[in-house]
Amino acid sequence: MTRQSVAKFGLGQIVRHRDAAFRGVVIDIDPSYAGDPAETGETAPDQPYYQVLAIGPDGGFIAYAAEAALEHDPELSALTEDAERRWFTVDAQGRHAPLSHAIH
Repeated sequence: MTRQSVAKFGLGQIVRHRDAAFRGVVIDIDPSYAGDPAETGETAPDQPYYQVLAIGPDGGFIAYAAEAALEHDPELSALTEDAERRWFTVDAQGRHAPLSHAIH
């Protein structure tokens, strides 16, 4: 029987990797690992996994991370104010959405 989890983070929420590997904005959520479970190593495949538009030292990229590896930091800003205005709308709760998409 597969365990179902409720996602801890929502679309548009800013998160950071616990190991400080990256920080960014959640752009998609899978209820569990979408690939081969053998590829997750010691990370449990039966937890939410997130696609994160990440900002790292070498620029932007899409990261795929387990919920256990991420944390929310309300003080964190993944983008400069200029980049935020250019690429996203931001609602009153601080959730981000690409300019061409509404926040769910």
